[in-house]
Amino acid sequence: MRATRTAKELAGIALLPLALLPAVALALPGAFSGGGVRRWGRGRVEDLRAEAQAAQDETAAAFYELDTAQRELRITVETITAAADDSRQAGRVAHDFAAFGERIDQVSHEYIRTVDVHDLDSENLDAGAASRARHDFVRVRDELRRAKTDLDTFGQSLAPLLERAENQLRQVAPAVESAKRALLEATTALDAVREARLAADQLAAALAALGPELRLLNEGPAQHGIQPTVRRAEDVRRRAEAITAEAEQLPRRAAGIDKRLSSLRTRAQAITTRAGQVEPVLSELRRRFSAACWQDLQRVPEQAAASVRQAESALGEARRARDEQRWDDATARLAEVQTLLGRTDEAVSAAGERLRRLNEVSFDPSKEADRARFAIRDGQRLAMSGRQIPDPRHAGPLDAAVERLDRAVAALEAGGRNPDYWLFLTETEAVRGMVAAVVEDIRQGRP
Repeated sequence: MRATRTAKELAGIALLPLALLPAVALALPGAFSGGGVRRWGRGRVEDLRAEAQAAQDETAAAFYELDTAQRELRITVETITAAADDSRQAGRVAHDFAAFGERIDQVSHEYIRTVDVHDLDSENLDAGAASRARHDFVRVRDELRRAKTDLDTFGQSLAPLLERAENQLRQVAPAVESAKRALLEATTALDAVREARLAADQLAAALAALGPELRLLNEGPAQHGIQPTVRRAEDVRRRAEAITAEAEQLPRRAAGIDKRLSSLRTRAQAITTRAGQVEPVLSELRRRFSAACWQDLQRVPEQAAASVRQAESALGEARRARDEQRWDDATARLAEVQTLLGRTDEAVSAAGERLRRLNEVSFDPSKEADRARFAIRDGQRLAMSGRQIPDPRHAGPLDAAVERLDRAVAALEAGGRNPDYWLFLTETEAVRGMVAAVVEDIRQGRP
């Protein structure tokens, strides 16, 4: 019954006006002593702990966001510095980013220190400690957020540089791929040459020299820069394509050398045969014409034979160079052979041509003189065209040509039964040359 009354009494007290509660409380033994006070204080601590924990969570989120932003911006900065043609600009970007890094390191250390200082899980955490923890975490959170805001602003300022760097970066993959494809083609072409049993030591060495360059390409622009990587890729592609072109040309070059060897040997044999016919021609020249007409041809047979022997020796060297697949040496020797045979052919042909021309002029010298006079008259008409008086620059050489022709005709007539027909031919040819020079000068001087 006592317990029931006590409950009713307490119920009655609960219905009393708030103004009377303090007096009642004083009348109730132990009403606010002991456990009642402790429950109210612990609740406040827990509220502060929760607020501090929330501040810590926000600070952790700010720390993570700042760290993520720094990592992403580092990639941006590395891209810009790798692609920058202006080293000073790249240096400024890197310097500014490094300054942000120092600031971020400081605020990050402050965050870590704050986490270490405040143990929000401690059973002994009091209201003051919880309040200080909340204050410290809010302060660090704000610093982290300010740092991220400034970092974002810096990143936005790099947008034009990043766009240009990315445009340059897009050139890397195609350039490197093209270089690797060219290297593969060069390797394939070189294998085909070897299968044809043709030596390609120089090409193999050139291809091997591209190995280190390929390694550098594989290391990428992050280590060597975008533009240096693109330039290296283009250089590797050009060199590999040159190797491919030469390797593909090698079988044709070998076939061409074989063909020239055969052709030049046949020509040497033909010139040897023709050189044997020079002596009869010289014999007729000696018999029918004065010494002045053939003296310069006296050594043609001897010179032709020596040149043919030299050419045959060079042909042998060319054949050995070809068999040893020394293509440059073989080509050089063949060029030497061609020059020798060309000079010999001209010398051998000169004897027969001399006899033909001397026969013509000895039969009728007037034809040669008329050719020279006709050329002079044409030159004179051109010099007088549109003029009353010829230009002395033209009239003088033309008059000299007339005088020279007259002297040549007079010398021929004075030769009697054994005139110097060769001198006559060379003089009339010189006259025509003088007139041709005047005509060319007149035509160049007119609009």
